[in-house]
Amino acid sequence: MKLVTFINREKLQRVGVLLPDEKTIIDLWSSNQKNNNKTNPSLISMLDIINGGEDAILAVKKELDNPHSEAVVKYADVDLCTPIPNPPQIRDCLCFEEHLIQAYEVLRKIKAAAESNPQAALLKYEEQGLFQIPEVWYQQPIYYKANRFSVIGTEQEIIWPHYAKTMDFELEFGFFIGKRGRDIPREEAMDHIFGYSIFNDISARDTQANEMQGGLGPAKGKDFDTGNVIGPCIVTADEIDPYNLTMIARVNGEEWSRGSSSTINWKFEDLIFHISKSETLYPGEFFGSGTVGGGSGLEMDKYLSPGDIIELEIEGIGTLRNKIIVKK
Repeated sequence: MKLVTFINREKLQRVGVLLPDEKTIIDLWSSNQKNNNKTNPSLISMLDIINGGEDAILAVKKELDNPHSEAVVKYADVDLCTPIPNPPQIRDCLCFEEHLIQAYEVLRKIKAAAESNPQAALLKYEEQGLFQIPEVWYQQPIYYKANRFSVIGTEQEIIWPHYAKTMDFELEFGFFIGKRGRDIPREEAMDHIFGYSIFNDISARDTQANEMQGGLGPAKGKDFDTGNVIGPCIVTADEIDPYNLTMIARVNGEEWSRGSSSTINWKFEDLIFHISKSETLYPGEFFGSGTVGGGSGLEMDKYLSPGDIIELEIEGIGTLRNKIIVKK
């Protein structure tokens, strides 16, 4: 199933099922109320569905099998939100080696280009191992915690932070935790995934490059309003193989990159196993995959401009579409 959160014509937030034609949505709360003259509390929001576990999914399927006619709405008549506004937690990981290799190669060239003899400088940097993947990346998953209050969904505007000059997209996807757990064995980890969504980790590259020298991790390079884009839906875990998906990035209709989730190095079960060590994971938490190889402007030394429309498409999930604007 493709589950969505949306604003209806009455300006009320609802949760629904996007039907296969992708032109209609079943308003689950409304259908349940009209079919039963009462409301199942597990159908009020996406987080309620996730917290409701198997019983909530059965309730969703019941409405899907017998939707009330007045609860079937047109996709064009609603505004999609991010699936879980203000999710309990966001952790963004670095799962794709190819992205790191290509990003570091560009950073070396940029630094060398500022020297009097760029070719000699580049050779020296390569010999010194400058901008190389740190050994710890091969030993364990690496991640940071993003701002859960800055999440938007598809078709919402990304606001260019006033302090940044160089803005970039990052083509990622990720998963929402479906059930609470701690010290989760790797072989049981996939059972804790509720479903998958697309993630655009918008980045202020000039700010990020400066603050990362502090050795603590990204801050204002990532943390600004509208900087985390998740959507357009959640595809339940039973629907897709997360390790066999084509991933495409387009800017203003032009394809900038094409990759595959099959190139992932740290799998999602690795993330859950590692991060849940002595730490409880809660339903609704979102884990980002990190950028697929080639899935950022950084890897091409090619960046965004105000007014650009970014489309991130992932097979089996859909397309996440946003415009980046300067707001005065």
